[in-house]
Amino acid sequence: MDRRRILVSVEKPVVLREVIRRRKKAISSSSSTSMDQITVEFVLPTATWGGNPDSLQLEVAGNWTVEQVKAQVWLKAVTSNFCPEFYQRFCPDYCILLYQKKGNLCEIYDKHQVFQTLDCIRYWRALKKEVGKIQMVPRPQPSEESLHYQRYLNYLIGYDVTDVSNVHDDELEFTRRKLLTPRRIELCDRDPKLYSMDPWATHKPVPEHLLNKVTNGHILVVIHMSTASQTIKVSVDDTPAQVLTNFFNKIANKRVLLGIPDNVCDADYVLRVCGREEYLYGEKPLQSFNWIRQCLKNGEEIHLVLETPPDPELDLVMKEDWAQVDDCTGVAGTHEQLTIDEKDHERVFTISMWDCNRKFRVKVLGIDIPTLPKVPEFIVFIEASIFHGQQLLAQERTTSKTFNEEVLWNCWLEFNIKIKDLPKGARLNLQVVCGKQPQTPNSKGVFYQDYTSGGCIDGKTKSRLLYYVNLLLIDHRSLLRQGEFILHMWKMPEKSEESSSSINADKLTSATNPDKESSMAVAILLDKYCYPVVLPKSRDVCRDAGVAGEEAELGERGQREMPNHLKKQFEAIVATDPLHPLSPEDKELLWHFRHECMRDPRAYPKLLGSVKWGKQEDVLAIHRLLERSSAWDSSGLDVGLAMQLLDCHYSDAQVRSMAVRKLETLEDDDVLRYLLQLVQAVKFEPYHDSALVRFLLKRALRSKRIGHFLFWFLRSEIAQSMHYQQRYAVLLEAYLRGCGEAMLQDFRKQVEMTEALQKVTREIKAVSADKYDVTAQVVFQLRQKLETLQLSGLPESFRVPYDPGLRAGALVIEQCKVMASKKKPLWLQFKRADPTTLSKDPIGIIFKDGDDLRQDMLILQILLIMESIWETESLDLCLLPYGCISTGNRIGMIEIVKDATTIANIQQSVVGSTGAFKDEILYQWLRDKCVSEDKFQQAVERFLYSCGGYCVATYVLGIGDRHNDNIMITESGNLFHIDFGHILGNYKSFMGISKEWVPFVLTPDFLYVMGTSGKKSSPHFQKFQDVCIKAYLALRHHTNLLIILFSMMLMTGMPQLTSKEDIEYIREALTVGRSEDEAQRHLLDQIEICREKGWMVQINWFVHLVLGIKQGVEKRST
Repeated sequence: MDRRRILVSVEKPVVLREVIRRRKKAISSSSSTSMDQITVEFVLPTATWGGNPDSLQLEVAGNWTVEQVKAQVWLKAVTSNFCPEFYQRFCPDYCILLYQKKGNLCEIYDKHQVFQTLDCIRYWRALKKEVGKIQMVPRPQPSEESLHYQRYLNYLIGYDVTDVSNVHDDELEFTRRKLLTPRRIELCDRDPKLYSMDPWATHKPVPEHLLNKVTNGHILVVIHMSTASQTIKVSVDDTPAQVLTNFFNKIANKRVLLGIPDNVCDADYVLRVCGREEYLYGEKPLQSFNWIRQCLKNGEEIHLVLETPPDPELDLVMKEDWAQVDDCTGVAGTHEQLTIDEKDHERVFTISMWDCNRKFRVKVLGIDIPTLPKVPEFIVFIEASIFHGQQLLAQERTTSKTFNEEVLWNCWLEFNIKIKDLPKGARLNLQVVCGKQPQTPNSKGVFYQDYTSGGCIDGKTKSRLLYYVNLLLIDHRSLLRQGEFILHMWKMPEKSEESSSSINADKLTSATNPDKESSMAVAILLDKYCYPVVLPKSRDVCRDAGVAGEEAELGERGQREMPNHLKKQFEAIVATDPLHPLSPEDKELLWHFRHECMRDPRAYPKLLGSVKWGKQEDVLAIHRLLERSSAWDSSGLDVGLAMQLLDCHYSDAQVRSMAVRKLETLEDDDVLRYLLQLVQAVKFEPYHDSALVRFLLKRALRSKRIGHFLFWFLRSEIAQSMHYQQRYAVLLEAYLRGCGEAMLQDFRKQVEMTEALQKVTREIKAVSADKYDVTAQVVFQLRQKLETLQLSGLPESFRVPYDPGLRAGALVIEQCKVMASKKKPLWLQFKRADPTTLSKDPIGIIFKDGDDLRQDMLILQILLIMESIWETESLDLCLLPYGCISTGNRIGMIEIVKDATTIANIQQSVVGSTGAFKDEILYQWLRDKCVSEDKFQQAVERFLYSCGGYCVATYVLGIGDRHNDNIMITESGNLFHIDFGHILGNYKSFMGISKEWVPFVLTPDFLYVMGTSGKKSSPHFQKFQDVCIKAYLALRHHTNLLIILFSMMLMTGMPQLTSKEDIEYIREALTVGRSEDEAQRHLLDQIEICREKGWMVQINWFVHLVLGIKQGVEKRST
């Protein structure tokens, strides 16, 4: 079917010659309006052609666009008869404009930009240059080398960033070029030695429980050189350089023995962790290094190796063909520079959006789909809404029509919002909704929120959202969209589909469906103007006495002392958690006393949620307040507060930049902690280029560790999220172009290994029946395939994706197997590639194909954040957030925890399925694994703490489907949970009955290890309760952070969890709004419920063992 049939014709644009002729006349005509004239010397592209002038001088009007300036230069060259064979053959777009700035060539890239807003103008004025100089050169073509390099980068990214077949503007290319500037700045500032070694350290004080393990502020360190080693005592306050000096002093008489030449000294060496690519380097004391803290925590010896520093030349970055783009590219002028008021209309080249006083409208032409979906409904309508973040600014809908492959409306929808009031980031959301009864045309409704769960009841009619698409009404260059658009829509996924897990974030995307052949298309028409319509960056208050006076009056009123009765109300509003809904009265109060709010950063999210973003005056007022207020920047860092301003409710660039500015103070360790959530928050940015994207790029280019995880987090999203793959691909390319050759080689090896293992997994799945059992024949085939792979060019070694400090070598094929599970994961063992390793254990990795591990990653990340919260209160709850990383489309790797087994295995190994009822089995297993009474008591202590940690964590996060096959324990007594596929009451049921009878898992066999049973208590159980209470209250002190991380997680990675009840869960779990005593009582009540109903959990576990119910969990045992 020809989709063009549903389009109507629009007037043809004016041709270039007519524009040039008319504008030439406008420039030469006299005008009473004073105009900024800028004298520029243009070096011509034909300067090297003999007998032609090198340059020409032109008086450029400040309000011309770059495109018009090029056209004027071209016109002057043609009329002056310069080199006719060139200027008459080519058009102005054949050339680009370059200028020199501080020794660098910069390109004036945005053809729609107003000339007086360019960076080069500011630069020339700063240098007091009367005549600026711009080179006009033919547009460079990429070399074969750079094309080859681009193909290599595309392979690593998993997406072709040069493919523009699915875009309706140049934002993709525009962003690629703009990100060159922050990349170059970062590379210029980067310390090559620091980057090559990337020490992993923190400024946080050492927790008390770790200091207790240090004797008189000193620790023992073993330093290895080739075959020899030396133990030295060092202070935890010593820097690595001081440790080296101390070491060289100690071995002064043994240098020959240790093989250290006389002509070298301590400054020629660095310290690296044995067996890991982790360096102790820099000015921080030993106690600040994460590896030292980990060794202290686990009671392990500290082994370091003496080495020469790695060569920074290995991190060489390939030189780029591109010129740096103008720093101000994409920045619009002020309203005064763009307005048509008091200007000769002959001199108007752009229009300020704030001059457009008419209502915004869109013409819905029709929809077209090659194959009708199988739905029983027979009528369809389009609902069109304008959103800013989650705030609905206006909404209209078409009449209902019979649902066919092609439905035509050809009607205008006029919205109750003026063009001048449309904010940057406003998106037009179009939804195809079907129902069984005719709808009233243009009737208002609140379908949007209800559709997210797949349906909506409107009176007696059940309507269903089938397709959706968004169009940003103001593009990345601040231009109002004009003309016709054919937008390929996204299908609303069924609840059962994998893609439903991220539908909340996906619905915000401005990308269109790349599947143009079979997707629903909607054709719309927006008003067309003779000139570009630009959203100004600001209003010049000095020139607008009216606005200034109004603001002064408002300021005076807003700065009045707030009455006492309102102060209490104001405090109560500010103190509420992020999920607490604001009433219209609350919003009015906050807005009225906005100056008061500006003094308290805690009030910012509430105040910004009260702004009417569809009202230009309010937006300008809040922008001015944010610019003038110093309270935000001078306040301490509150990560939860900053993250809140980066969630889906805030689309304003100034607000989001302010949040990122706060995050700039995060140290690398914390950036890593929040990296996964920050990567997800990129989905809430309206445009590809943003302060958040630049922040992630900068921090990744500074630290290899951050860069490593950013690579995998982005690559995983690119492979699985079509809605955001372009945005993530642009960011990943920007990073890869600056990370250096060594990192690129590492990424290549990891990608090759992942691809090879995925191929093997799929072949194994194909040959083994679709059941859980694995025959000896299948294991034999796997080993054969792995052997063939190893011989035919697997990388010799590769960094382990979930732990970049570890390098894995060859496969230990005789220890590899296929796991007994439907998805047939591979249980793989690799040799350690680092020759300095002291461990004889192989590196164990489970390779999974067929499961989306992103949800597990999000939960594990929040467990790490909880662990850091507990650390600040000197609590070590022995959590074991094992390595887990998604490396592609439903593929990934999971760390095999050493010396660990499932509770199910322990129960089964003794007496079979009835082991679920034997309280003493776990206690006995633990005793058998401990060689002495002392070790056993340590194991019980570790069990008690880890059990408490996981009880609190799983309760707060609502982690369900807990059974004896997804709770594990190490031989040293460390309990831990695996497989986080079910949270928030989205729990599994057995034979129609929910299997979640208890708030968390605390069964009789767990209590038996703590020395208690039934209602009895014991010193260990009392300690367990105290640990749980401390952990729970510590989390409550960070309620806002946990709530915001949790709600962001629901938006980006949880299956269909959008109802109020789902999001309310965490508030109830953290007993928001209740006192500490009430919270403590609440948790103790939950523990009692677990004790009372433990036998019910045992029945569940027994059924699980008897029937062998596999709930997406693989046994980790051999």
